[in-house]
Amino acid sequence: MRIALFGWNIGPIFHGSMKRLLEILQLHGAEVIVYAPFLDFLKKEAGIDPGNVSSFGTGAELKEVDFFLSIGGDGTFLEAITFVKDAGIPMVGINSGRLGFLADIAQSELEFSVEQLFAGKYILQPRSLLKLENDCGHFSDFPYALNEFTVHKQDTSQMITVHVEVGGDLLNTYWADGLIVSTPTGTTAYSLSVGGPIITPGSSNFVIAPIAPHNLAVRPVVLSDQEVIKLWVEGRGGRYMASLDSRSVPFETDMIWKISKSDFIINVLKFENQSFYETLRKKLHWGADRRN
Repeated sequence: MRIALFGWNIGPIFHGSMKRLLEILQLHGAEVIVYAPFLDFLKKEAGIDPGNVSSFGTGAELKEVDFFLSIGGDGTFLEAITFVKDAGIPMVGINSGRLGFLADIAQSELEFSVEQLFAGKYILQPRSLLKLENDCGHFSDFPYALNEFTVHKQDTSQMITVHVEVGGDLLNTYWADGLIVSTPTGTTAYSLSVGGPIITPGSSNFVIAPIAPHNLAVRPVVLSDQEVIKLWVEGRGGRYMASLDSRSVPFETDMIWKISKSDFIINVLKFENQSFYETLRKKLHWGADRRN
C-alpha cells in the first residue's frame, strides 16, 4: 500500500500523534511518501524522525498512491486537492487542531481510524466541485473549487454590484459587499457565515449567497448544479477580488465569470464511526444546552 502525507506544519500538541501515525503506517508495511516541505518541517522544526520515507513535490508524483492523508485543518485539505486533482485518490482529513468539516478525524480518533483504514472498514464519499471559466486565464492552473467561488470588493468603503444569470436568465442584480457561489461541501464554510443553508455533501446543488446585501429581501438561493451560472461585477472602485477556495486574484470591471459543475469528483474517505450530522453537532455546538 502506498500512502501520501500532506501538510505544512503542526503544533507541539500533535507531535506525539504524528510520531505514532508514522509508526503505525510502517508497522503495516506501507510505503510512505511525504510532501517535501512538510517532511523538512518534521525533521528540522518538530524533531521527528519519519523513518524510511520518500518525498513528493507535485501532483504528478502521486502515481499509484492508494490513499492521500491531509494533516492540518480544512484549509490544508483544500490545498491538498490541488495536488490530487482528478486522480481519484481517496483523501483522508486528519485534524491537528480543532475539529473540522473536511479534516474531521480528531487527534483522539487517529489510531483507531488508521487501523480501520488498513482493515478496509470505510466508505468513499464523492464530493462535487465547481468549475470556473473566464477570459483572462485566472486560476487556469486548477480552475476548480471544493468549497466556493467568491467575488468581493477590494475597497472596504464601497459596496459593489453583481449581476447574476442562471441558465441564460437574469436571476438578480445584487448590491452587496460580494457574492458566494458554493458547492454542498462549501455550505459549512464561508456561505454559512453569511446566512446560507447547510446542504448535505451528496446533494446536487449550488448555493448563491450575497455578502452583506443592501436589500434585506435578498436571500441565499439553492439551485441545481446542472445549471450554468454567469456573473459580472460593477462598482466605482473598478478593481475587485475573486477567490477560488483559498486562492485569490484581483480583477477589473466587465470580466464575466462562468461557473458550472466539474466533470470529476473528489473521493473523501469516511470511517464507520464518522457521521456528517455528528460533525455538525460537535462543530456548531448543536444541543449544547443544559435542557438537553
